Amino acid sequence: MASRRNFMKQAGVAAAAFTIVPRFVLGGTGYRAPSDKLYVAGIGAGGKGQSDIANFAKSGKAEIAYLCDVDDRRAAESVKNFPKAKYFKDYRQMLEKEQKHIDAVSVSTPDHAHAIQALAAMQLGKHVYVQKPLTHDIYEARVLTEAAKKYKVVTQMGNQGSSGDGVRQLMEWYKAGLIGDVSEVYVWTNRPVWPQGIPWSENKASVPKELDWDLWLNTAPYKDYVEKLVPFNWRGWWDYGTGALGDMGCHLVEPPFRVLGLGSPLDVTASVGSVYVDEFKRGYFPDSCPPSSYSILTFPGSQGKPNVKMHWMDGGIQPPRPEELGPNEVMGDGGNGVIFIGSKGKMMCGTYGINPSLLPTSRNKEVSVPQSIKRVPGGADGHYAQWVEACLAGYGKMEVSSPFEIAGPLTEALLMGNLAIRSYDIRHPKKDKPDQFDYPGRNIKLVWDSKNMKVTNFDEANQFVKREYRSGWKLA
Repeated sequence: MASRRNFMKQAGVAAAAFTIVPRFVLGGTGYRAPSDKLYVAGIGAGGKGQSDIANFAKSGKAEIAYLCDVDDRRAAESVKNFPKAKYFKDYRQMLEKEQKHIDAVSVSTPDHAHAIQALAAMQLGKHVYVQKPLTHDIYEARVLTEAAKKYKVVTQMGNQGSSGDGVRQLMEWYKAGLIGDVSEVYVWTNRPVWPQGIPWSENKASVPKELDWDLWLNTAPYKDYVEKLVPFNWRGWWDYGTGALGDMGCHLVEPPFRVLGLGSPLDVTASVGSVYVDEFKRGYFPDSCPPSSYSILTFPGSQGKPNVKMHWMDGGIQPPRPEELGPNEVMGDGGNGVIFIGSKGKMMCGTYGINPSLLPTSRNKEVSVPQSIKRVPGGADGHYAQWVEACLAGYGKMEVSSPFEIAGPLTEALLMGNLAIRSYDIRHPKKDKPDQFDYPGRNIKLVWDSKNMKVTNFDEANQFVKREYRSGWKLA
């Protein structure tokens, strides 16, 4: 009996020696214990945050350990799905109290909160996954891009199409010279599908008891709570969202950005759709994104290729239908899409780069190009698992599809379009009647100095490059 007891005691000691403990206990950002999991904190637990968190968990290698949301109603389903996760309302408290136990942070909040929340996590050495668009402002995008290098953390933006097969197929076709050199691209979306081009509501409402309104406002100027802004319609207001271009641009501009090796734009122009408040008077609502817009960004060609003009269209505006497309064939995916105009042909795709196709579509059966670019397991759906795996491997050990070194410049380019859209609507007092204003509608070409993040020919546009945060909030 004593012999058996001694054996069991020794076996227990041996078992204890091989017990796997979380990586944060063992220490070291790059350390990975056998069968270890990534301990994730989700800032924004409802809506897109809910689906992001669920997808990380689906990878099988992520433990959703912490949840944070300013609105208990929105967080309810995630709290139910992950009962072991500790819940917070203020992300600052969560990061301060639990920083030793968090490996990575997912940011799925409104645009105006992305940068300050992501940077706070990065400064603690946490890997970050941030929803698109990466940031609200160009300055913020530059800060996060530089922070990723400084703090040596694994980063990924939530434009899952960058992990899809479609964009890789387009890259292979272009590299093979099937459509020649591209000098023009058309990109369009059916967004906005939320209100834009409207005045701010004058009807004050009571703040729901489940919502911390002050925390929701975050960096934005203080305004009284109004109904129907939360949880979705904030997208149409410049204080919080980035309009149709910010919402869908990261999904639709990703293919041409990647295929053509684009970087910072040289210049941009824009025009916007009008809103009429009565039969004769044009509405002027500068706090709200326009109901439709058309921007043209000029990019320098890479590797000796010609400059590229990218046409962005939203609010129902679409490009001319290619002659090579059959009368009953769908352009893009209908409401959204991308068309590449090359010197030898054309190609197109839908949102996320899906359904890539040469034009005319009969060419798809005639042409065969060997696969030369490695695919992401699971395609676009594997975007989440790819980030989890890269975080577990450690910084610099594994490639991800949309690290901030790529996502940052992409976001900057998109937000250049918004500079032009907002500049189109800037009003000026009339010289002879200071109390009256000229109607906006000036299609100005904004010339961009990327190094200094500055429009060089229209200084008023620079107010939108870096916004002023509300007192008490700082990106540092």
